[in-house]
Formats: sequence, structure tokens, C-alpha cells
Amino acid sequence: MVNAKEFSEEWVSAWNSQEIDKIMKHYAEDIEFYSPVIQNLGVNQEGVLRNKTELREYFQKALALYPDLFFDLHEVLSGTNSVILYYTSINNKKSAEFMQFDEAGKVNFVRAHYN
Repeated sequence: MVNAKEFSEEWVSAWNSQEIDKIMKHYAEDIEFYSPVIQNLGVNQEGVLRNKTELREYFQKALALYPDLFFDLHEVLSGTNSVILYYTSINNKKSAEFMQFDEAGKVNFVRAHYN
């Protein structure tokens, strides 16, 4: 079982470091990742990525476009093998991400939401 508080602190720290390997260690190989930013950046029209290689490329593109990226965590909501992180994201937008964990404690499903 994943400790939501520890996970969220490590996840935000990884993003704020902008080190892709630290970010990617949280995600499973068979990730399913939904975000409107995928569409906004022209990655695909579905707004979904279905493997870790695609996810890494997407994150690298986002990091290059937002060199001053900084996440400010506001709330961590715990579920059964899942969390919702509520934080301030790119362009000072509020974001909530639902993240589901596999048996190894890696994120294998995400739905990202922005205001």
C-alpha cells in the first residue's frame, strides 16, 4: 500500500527538480494517462497516452516549454490504491490529478484536471 503523504511529497519534489528520471520513477510501464494538456500541446487529439515511453516524451516536451515549472501542493486525498493531488501547476492554474497505483506502487492510471 502506498503512503499518500510520502508519495505526494516525492512526486512534487521530482517535478520541481525538473529531472525527468526522478519524475518517471513514479509511473508504471503500462500507464494510461489522460490530460487536456496533451491535446493543448498537440501531442494527440484523444488527450491520452498509453505507455511510459510516450509519457516520457510528453513530459520532456512540457518541461522544455515551461522551464520555470513549479508545483505547489495544496491537498492530498487518499483512496483505495489511489490519490488525488490538488496543486497549483503551470501558468498558475489549479490542477487535480487522480492517480491509481498498481501492485508495485507505481502509478498506472491518471486523469488530470485543470481550471
